[in-house]
Amino acid sequence: MSCAELEPLRTLAFGGISATYATVGTASTHPTRLICFSNDTQGNVVFSRDPTIAAGEVFVPAGSFKLFDIQSNLNVNKEDSFVFRKGTQWYVKQLAAPVSGAVYIEMIY
Repeated sequence: MSCAELEPLRTLAFGGISATYATVGTASTHPTRLICFSNDTQGNVVFSRDPTIAAGEVFVPAGSFKLFDIQSNLNVNKEDSFVFRKGTQWYVKQLAAPVSGAVYIEMIY
């Protein structure tokens, strides 16, 4: 029997967040089944796996979070491929400048 495990928390303090993408921690070491993007700053941010996507992929308003339970409706005994791949690196950039706080990414595999 296998059980859920957590990857180490990824974080980036407000001083590292600018109008250009910055990496948030390290790339994932396992396929990700559940992911939570938290924005504990006063500025809106976008996260992306690709720093060339100007608009970003995940918008997270100031002081909020987005939670994606990617495999919630799949039968893991029959289908286990709907995940973010091992080695996925996440980036963040500001839409409005934060003055305190940080962003966080939590991953479950």
